[in-house]
Amino acid sequence: MPSPTKPMKKTTVFLWEGRDRRGNKVRGSATASNKHAVWLDLQKQGVVPTKVKKRSVELGGPKKATASDIAVFFRQLATMLAAGIPLVQAFEIVGSGHEKPAMQSLLLDIKSQIESGLTLAEALGKHPLYFDKLSVNLVHAGEHAGALETLLDKIATYKEKTEAIKKKIKKALFYPIAVMAIAVIVTTILLIFVIPQFEDLFKGFGADLPPFTQIVINMSRFVQHDGWSLAILIGGGGWLFMYVLKRSRPLQERMDRLSLRLPVIGPILVKAAIARYARTLATTFSAGVPLVEALNSVAGATGNIVYETAVLKMKDEVATGQRLQRAMENTGLFPNMVVQMIAVGEESGSLDQMAGKVADFYELEVDSAVDSMASLLEPLIMLVLGVLIGGLVIAMYLPIFKLGSVV
Repeated sequence: MPSPTKPMKKTTVFLWEGRDRRGNKVRGSATASNKHAVWLDLQKQGVVPTKVKKRSVELGGPKKATASDIAVFFRQLATMLAAGIPLVQAFEIVGSGHEKPAMQSLLLDIKSQIESGLTLAEALGKHPLYFDKLSVNLVHAGEHAGALETLLDKIATYKEKTEAIKKKIKKALFYPIAVMAIAVIVTTILLIFVIPQFEDLFKGFGADLPPFTQIVINMSRFVQHDGWSLAILIGGGGWLFMYVLKRSRPLQERMDRLSLRLPVIGPILVKAAIARYARTLATTFSAGVPLVEALNSVAGATGNIVYETAVLKMKDEVATGQRLQRAMENTGLFPNMVVQMIAVGEESGSLDQMAGKVADFYELEVDSAVDSMASLLEPLIMLVLGVLIGGLVIAMYLPIFKLGSVV
């Protein structure tokens, strides 16, 4: 009996067509509880609807909204508001024209909430899965300061930069995983399909096999008979480890601390954490957020628990009157160059600008380091595969060489 699957969350979108006050044909989509609500909403906007069609959208489907979609949305919204387009109309344009139904439904739902009287920050806060506290707080600050367009532009830049860093980190982690995956797949294929052919050949020799060859044959037998058990054991162990990792902060901290010490990858992760720290600090401080409150947002944006804990400690020190420069020095996690640039920013009253320069520098460093690692790992992949395949080939031909020497 198949196990029941968890139903996907659905939302209802209504596609409509009608005519505006000038008699021009218009069309779009809206999120509402029923068709009647859509008709009333369109009539309030001066649109005479001629057709309203219901469509269900699966928000949990394969084309759900991603972080990249949210970054693009902020850039589009900032551009439209800067061009003088009203907020509700901007949401209608972006939402109706989006290619992803889930993103379209999300934006039109926010539009409906704004029309009902909520502020943009309040409407975004209703969707914490897509809009984090930092974005909501910055939008709130922009609305209160009357500089929403400026703050949306800063959020868009921040989102674009952080997404670029995430992609670089994923690229950096992909190569070692690719090396291991290719090595395991090639070795498994040889042990299951190639080695048994040689084993049948060696049975007719009537002589003891070299130790290296016998070890390889024993490995082949084990993989053939108990390979599935081993795969299930490894897969189950990996799943259990990830399950515990997601729920254990001490284990997460140990793994994050270990990751920062790994050769090649560790320095890239350190530079990425510093880049995110500086970029978030520059964005929040330039938006007028007080330093102590800004550090609270910065901590969660570093992407590493070691740096998150350090920044929270820095926040407590700054709250008691300590300078940010001194608090950073006390952690021992920031290079001297970063500390000195932040010190210059504090002295000159341009902390956001100096933090932005630090972010720019380390984002370029991450980019360069990932490209360098990729070029170094390409020959490493060839070396690993060569050693594995060459070792298996040598193991299989050793008995033949031995037989030839006897003859």
